[in-house]
Amino acid sequence: MKSYIVKENNKDAVSKDILLFDRPEPLNPLLHPLGWKIMLSLAKEPKYPAQIARELNLYRQKVYYHAQRLEKAGFIKATKVIDVKGGLAKYYTTSHPAFGVELPFGEETTAKSLNRMDPKLEQFCSPAVRSGVFDGLIVVGSPEPHGPHKTIARDGHYAVPLALFLGQYCQAPNDFVVKLDVDVKTEKAEANNMILIGGPGTNLISTAVNDSLPIRFNEQNYWAGLSDSQGKVFSYDRDGVVAKIPNPADPSKRIILLAGNRHIGTKAAVIAFTQFWNVILRDYKGEDTWAVAVRGFDMDGDGKIDSVEVVS
Repeated sequence: MKSYIVKENNKDAVSKDILLFDRPEPLNPLLHPLGWKIMLSLAKEPKYPAQIARELNLYRQKVYYHAQRLEKAGFIKATKVIDVKGGLAKYYTTSHPAFGVELPFGEETTAKSLNRMDPKLEQFCSPAVRSGVFDGLIVVGSPEPHGPHKTIARDGHYAVPLALFLGQYCQAPNDFVVKLDVDVKTEKAEANNMILIGGPGTNLISTAVNDSLPIRFNEQNYWAGLSDSQGKVFSYDRDGVVAKIPNPADPSKRIILLAGNRHIGTKAAVIAFTQFWNVILRDYKGEDTWAVAVRGFDMDGDGKIDSVEVVS
């Protein structure tokens, strides 16, 4: 049995399980005209032979005979046995939705089937996501004390839902794409497309680009709050920012920032990007420098952020 892709559209790849044989003889019961009619009948719903005989206007014995051949070859299977007028009736259904013969050649390597990214989301993610391939780094703060504040990042695991989200639309390169901020600096890898998780208090790369952000963190105290160019302040722990800017280390590259005042604010930013991108990008028109402030909420009262609102 193999999974065989039947067709693809802009949203999904539709597949069927197919029972394959390496020689044609086992297909004989299926290729008999009555065998084929029985298969088409059972494809609609499970039935017992007497029902099939009435439906096809055939003698019961003929249906029993061909049903036994189909069952023995593996094309149909019994699902249940019931009592009908004092006798036992065996219900049958098809074993697979497709059958075929496989020849011993012709294998081809095909690309992974991906969902089509919405044009606005693709524009925002570009050039880190281009033509179905991820070209960049996801950078998280080190879980060890580091930086001038000797901070320990508590938001690195938010890279997992981000990667799962992007994985719907693009393939990762062969190299490992998630890096710690300290490794990016050590390897001098700043001149890349990057998605930064965590604010300047915990992510050293976020610290380096904070001055370039349209909505930036307080320079005197990175945990004190965010503010925009009009002086509006976003100081809740669950406030965060989703931003895109040119990379100061290489203006041809772009940086996307998902960060918050505290780790709970970073979670709000990641949820905003991965679950509510159509809301937060509503006013995005392809700008290279752009940002929106978001606030996380616990709608079901379980102590965890599960929804966000745009507050800028």
